[in-house]
Amino acid sequence: MNETTLPEPQEIHINDMADPVITPMLEAARQGPDDRPAHMTVDEVLAQAVANAGGLDDFGEDQSFRERMAVTLQAWDEDEGLTRGGRITLLDHLVRVMVNRLRIEDIVKRHPEILDIEIDRPLFIAGLPRSGTTHLVNWLARDERLRSLTLWEAEEPVQLRDLAPGEVDPRITRSAELWSAFEAVLPHMAAMHGMDAASIHEDNELLYMDLNCYSWEFQSRIPRWIDYYFAHDRTPSYAYEKKVLQVLTWHRGPNRWLLKSPQHMENLAAIKSVFPDATMVITHRDPIAVLRSLTTMLGYSDRIRRDPIDPPALARLWMERIERLLRACVDQRDAWGPDQSADILFHEYMADQEQVMRQVYDLAGLDLTPEVEAQLLGYLNENPRNKHGKVIYDLEGVFGLNEAAARERFSFYYDRFPVRHEG
Repeated sequence: MNETTLPEPQEIHINDMADPVITPMLEAARQGPDDRPAHMTVDEVLAQAVANAGGLDDFGEDQSFRERMAVTLQAWDEDEGLTRGGRITLLDHLVRVMVNRLRIEDIVKRHPEILDIEIDRPLFIAGLPRSGTTHLVNWLARDERLRSLTLWEAEEPVQLRDLAPGEVDPRITRSAELWSAFEAVLPHMAAMHGMDAASIHEDNELLYMDLNCYSWEFQSRIPRWIDYYFAHDRTPSYAYEKKVLQVLTWHRGPNRWLLKSPQHMENLAAIKSVFPDATMVITHRDPIAVLRSLTTMLGYSDRIRRDPIDPPALARLWMERIERLLRACVDQRDAWGPDQSADILFHEYMADQEQVMRQVYDLAGLDLTPEVEAQLLGYLNENPRNKHGKVIYDLEGVFGLNEAAARERFSFYYDRFPVRHEG
C-alpha cells in the first residue's frame, strides 16, 4: 500500500477536566429542558413510549425487561452526581429504545415471515473500548457483501414508511442533528470518538431494547445495575437482538451481518448459543492504554452529565469494570474454537493492518476479490489515525491512578493474551 506523508496531528490538551469551563451552551445542556421530568417510574416510561409510538402497546411476550428497567431507574436515582440534564438524556434514551421495541413487535406481528429470515454466519468483532474495534468495523463495512449497522439505523431500526425517490431518510437527519449538537458542546469528541450518523455503529442499541446494554454505564455510575447484569443470563437479550437483525434484514439485505461491541467480550458464551455459526474476532489491547483513553473521553463528556466531575472516582470505577469484563472474557474464551475465532493483538494490528484483513477474511471464509481489496485499502488511506487531532492522556496526573498497581490487577489478562504494554 502506498503511504501518504501526513502532517503531524495537532495535540489536544484538556486542561479543565476536573473543573470545566462552563459555557452557556454547556450550562443549558446540564440543566436540560424545563418542561421535562428528571425522574420517572417504569409505568411512566412505558406510557410515554406508547404515546410516542402512536398508540402501539405490545412490548412482546417476554416481559422480563420490566424488572431490568426497574433496576436501571433505581440505579439512576441512586447516582447523586448526575446533573438534571444528564438524567433527562438518559430517560429520553430509555423512552426511545422502548418505542423501538414497540415498533419491532408491531412489524413482526404484521409480517411473521420476518422470523423465518436466516442470519447467515455473522461476523462479530469484540474488544475493549478504545482497542481498534470501531476502526475495524468501519473498515470491513466497505465490503457490501456484509450487512452493517449505521448509527442512524441503530437508533431507529424500523422504517416507518416508503421514501420518495431521492428523499433522505428522516432518521438520518434526526441522527445528524443530534450528534452535531452534542459535538458543538464537546468539540474535542471528534478526536476521541466521533459520532457520525452514517458511520458504522455498535449493535449495543439493539441490546438496549431488551434493557441489557452495558452502555448505560458510560453515562452514569450504577453499581446496582452492574451487579444485576452479571447475576443474570444475557442469552435471551442476544436472542432479542437476533429478532431485530431479522427486521433490519427484511428492510434491506444482505443477511450476513458485521457486528461489533466491547460488550460482546463478556458475552462470548451467549453469542455462541444464539449465533452458533458466527465468526468471532477479538481485539486485545493493553488495558492501561485503554483506561488512559477511555477515562479521558468519559471524563471530558461528564461535564454535561455530572457535577462534580470527580476524575479519580471515574478511573477507579472503570478499572474495576474493565477487570470484570476481562475476567469474563478469559472465562468464556474457550466457547469459541480456532476454526471460528481469532485473537488480534492491537500492536500487531496497527503494525500490519493488511495482514489482519487477510486473516479475518480467511477465517470468515470470505473471498478477498481485487475489487473488495481495493475498497478496503482505500478506507485505510482515507482514515489515518489521529485524523482529527491527537488527545494527550494523563491517567496518573489527572485521574490519580497508579499505573504500576493497575497493571498488577490485570496480570491474569496479560498471562492469557500477550498484549504489548504501552508506556
